[in-house]
Amino acid sequence: MHNPGTASQERFPAEDRFAEGAQFIAGRLTKGTSGRRHAVVDPATGDEVYTYDLAGTDDVDAAVAAARDAFPGWASATPGERSDALHRFAAVLADRAEDFARAESLQCGKPLKLSREFDVPGTVDNTAFFAGAARHLQGQSAGEYSGDHTSYVRREPIGVVGSIAPWNYPLQMAAWKVLPAIAAGNTIVLKPAELTPLTSLLFAQAATAAGLPDGVINIVTGTGREAGEHLVGHPDVAMTSFTGSTGVGKRVAEVATATVKRLHLELGGKAPFVVFDDADLDAAVNGAVAGALINTGQDCTAATRAYVQRPLYEAFVERTAALMETVRLGDPFAPGTDLGPLISHAQRDRVAGFVERARAYARVVTGGEAPGGDLAKGAYYRPTLIAGAAQDSEIVQSEIFGPVLVVLPFDTDDEGIRLANDTPYGLAASAWSGSVYRANRATRDIKAGCVWINDHIPIISEMPHGGYKASGFGKDMSMYSFEEYTQVKHVMFDNTAVARKDWHRTIFGDR
Repeated sequence: MHNPGTASQERFPAEDRFAEGAQFIAGRLTKGTSGRRHAVVDPATGDEVYTYDLAGTDDVDAAVAAARDAFPGWASATPGERSDALHRFAAVLADRAEDFARAESLQCGKPLKLSREFDVPGTVDNTAFFAGAARHLQGQSAGEYSGDHTSYVRREPIGVVGSIAPWNYPLQMAAWKVLPAIAAGNTIVLKPAELTPLTSLLFAQAATAAGLPDGVINIVTGTGREAGEHLVGHPDVAMTSFTGSTGVGKRVAEVATATVKRLHLELGGKAPFVVFDDADLDAAVNGAVAGALINTGQDCTAATRAYVQRPLYEAFVERTAALMETVRLGDPFAPGTDLGPLISHAQRDRVAGFVERARAYARVVTGGEAPGGDLAKGAYYRPTLIAGAAQDSEIVQSEIFGPVLVVLPFDTDDEGIRLANDTPYGLAASAWSGSVYRANRATRDIKAGCVWINDHIPIISEMPHGGYKASGFGKDMSMYSFEEYTQVKHVMFDNTAVARKDWHRTIFGDR
């Protein structure tokens, strides 16, 4: 087995912690049975930090069977019992917060300050939220809506959920998939990205430590083509939730609909950042740099297209470029690091390809290159600002998923809104203005699942996250997410005790 070396072990001892394997089925770690191995690579150094056996279809079958066996007991638990278990779960996560932060930074390359201050506390908070939500399933009040009957609505768990999470926020995405599903009484099989399984495995182990029954949460770590497609198409899986690219989402939908599953898709984004001429320029510049560079731009809600009204355009470009140049690239575990590497060298090269092609038709104001020196062996790319691109160009229309912001000018408010809506995506957006009327118009007319005003990126457990158009459908977080993991049943009682109902005459006999 590959020895990851002292530095990786000190940051997070993945080889020791997961020596038994990268599959978590029925409450224990096991090795995959595909016959193929995979390495988790530290993108800051290119070093392998954990090698494991990938899941095959037999592992998926075993995980689904474990979830199916656990379902009757978990579904019949009272909302209070499930709530208590999730409160214990939140406490265990909080107690193990540093482990989670280090594992997340090791496998993703994100700065430790981002893992500690965003990913991990957000996940703990989300767990606590769904602990409370478990007691608050909403339904229409019971009543005599027909006059002769009493009707009420039951919300029941669906069954086994098969979910697929991406590599950009492995911990938070695992939580977003798992928590509403199990709070509602379902059991789950989660497939994390094979690049980043560590925190999903820690998450499942923490659930077991909190006393959740074996089989309620299961993890299979394999490729999308083998483990993912088998999970989505499995006849015992009643619902599929997927977060990832729009292209892969289309394939997930194709496989899922063959067995008529409920489907939840959170797909790509190309978030517009609309700056009107009465905006606070300092706030907009700071917001643009933070919103574009969070997680090295590997965020489907990241600010990627800044539309700036003409009077502020030149100053915005100049000041945004200057602020980007102050961002400190470096070791994710170093206290002074602002920006870590991309997830892999392949992703770094993909981002660089977009920028290089853009040089033919646009101006790279700052960035546009990988750093040299000590960072050359990692998957680093400098924060990049591009101006002068046309609205229909690749750099404006396609999801890059890297630290790249494109800035375009607009003249009228109508034009700014039109340009903001002019991509296939509709996940998130922001508008910047000192006018409540302009701000309200932006929230109405921009077609996106989330529109921020004078900020970009913050999320909270109580509010939904999900998109319009090619960004998919369904919601993560919030009570809206919780409801998606339930089956709605209408129950209707006759109150008349009359054998021959008046409506029967429409089928036989006379009044």
